[in-house]
Amino acid sequence: MDDVAATIKKEAEALYDQLVTWRREIHQNPELSFQEVMTARLVVDYLNTLPRMQVENGVGYETAVVGTITSGSGPTIAIRTDMDALPIQEANEIDYISGNKGVMHACGHDAHTAIGLGCATVIAGLFQKGNLHGTVKFLFQPAEERADQYGLTGAQYMINGGVLQDVDAAIALHMNPESPMGEVLIHDGYSMGNVDVFDAVIKGSGGHGAYPHLGTDPIWMAHHVLAGIYSIPGRLISSLESAVLSVGSILAGSQSNVIPSEVSLSGTLWTYKPDIQEKVHKALDDVFSIVERLGGTYQLDIRKEDPALNNSAQINQFIRGSFDILYPNYLQRDLPFGLGGEDFANIAGIVPGAMFFLGSNTVDMNYGMLHTAHFNIDERVMPVGVAVLSLAAVKYLMSNGGVVKNESGG
Repeated sequence: MDDVAATIKKEAEALYDQLVTWRREIHQNPELSFQEVMTARLVVDYLNTLPRMQVENGVGYETAVVGTITSGSGPTIAIRTDMDALPIQEANEIDYISGNKGVMHACGHDAHTAIGLGCATVIAGLFQKGNLHGTVKFLFQPAEERADQYGLTGAQYMINGGVLQDVDAAIALHMNPESPMGEVLIHDGYSMGNVDVFDAVIKGSGGHGAYPHLGTDPIWMAHHVLAGIYSIPGRLISSLESAVLSVGSILAGSQSNVIPSEVSLSGTLWTYKPDIQEKVHKALDDVFSIVERLGGTYQLDIRKEDPALNNSAQINQFIRGSFDILYPNYLQRDLPFGLGGEDFANIAGIVPGAMFFLGSNTVDMNYGMLHTAHFNIDERVMPVGVAVLSLAAVKYLMSNGGVVKNESGG
C-alpha cells in the first residue's frame, strides 16, 4: 500500500502544470448551471484519451459526463466533481480572468473539474498496470449551484438517470477559501445544510396613499411578517440549533401615492437536522398567519431543494487515512462546513458518501471568499486534491475486496 500511495502522490504532483492549464482554461470560459457545453466537451475529449476509460455523455442531463474504469469485478466507488459557474462579474486582476461577462467560477468548480480529470489520469494508470481491481466512476456534474424550474439540480438529474445504480460509495471535495492551504475540514454526520426556498404573496385591498384607513395595506403587513421571520432563530427555534432564514427579494408597488394590493417575498432557509427543518417550516407559516389577523390573506410555498450533507463516518475514514499517509503535516479539523447547501448531499443520501473541504487560500488569506468577485485559490492545492481523492478511492476498493499489487506485480 505504501508503494501505491507513493506512486499516486508522485503522479499527482507531476500533473501540476496540466492541472493549472485545465483549471485556467475552464476559468476563462465559465458556464452557468445547465449550460456547461464547452466544459463538458473538454472533459469528454480528455477522458477519451485515457486507457480503458468508458465515457458516457448526457447521463440524466445533456451536459453530464461519466467516465468509468473497471476490472469487471469488485466494488464500485464514484468520485464526483461539479462544473458550473455563477452569475458574478469577476474583479480579479489575473491573466486568465473570465472572458464571459457577468459569469465567474467563484466557487472553485473550475478547480474541482481539473482535479477530477487528474484523478481519472492517476487511477487509469493504476488500472492499466493491473494494480487495481473494482470500478471507479468519475461523475462530472452540471448544475450544482442552482435548481431549475422543476426544483432539480444536476446531482438529482444524474441520479434519476441511473448513475448510482451500481455505485457502492462516493467521495468529493470542495475548495475552502476560509482556510489556507495546509488545512482540511473533515467531519462526520451533518456538515452542510438543508436548503429550502420559500415564495410568498401577502394580499390586501390596496388603496390611495392618503387614505390607508379605507383599505388594507400589505406593505404594513409585510413589516410585521419580516420582524417575525427574523425572530424565528433564537425565539421560535432554540439558539442551540442551527437555523438561518434570509429574505432575498421583496417586490411591491409601482407608484409613490398608491398602496399596492400585493407584496411578494422570497427567501431561503438553512438547517441541519430534519426535525429542525420541519419546525422552521411550521414557524414560518405561523409567522405569515399574522397577515390574517391584520385583515389580509397570504400564500406561502416552501420548496425543498437540497438535503443536508450527511457525511458517512465510514467513508471519512478512507479520507482521513489518505491524509495521514500522503500529507501527515496537514492540519485536520473536525468541524462542520457551514449551513450553505451542496447537492452532493443527494448522492450521499443514497450511497455512503463523504466530502471534505480543502483549504485553498494563501497563508496571508489574500483571496476572496466563496461566491465573491475576488475568489481565487492557491493552485498548488490541486495535486493534493488529486492525490487524496485517488488514494481514498483505492483504499475503499481494497477494503471491500479489491486487490492492490505492488509495482513488481507481487
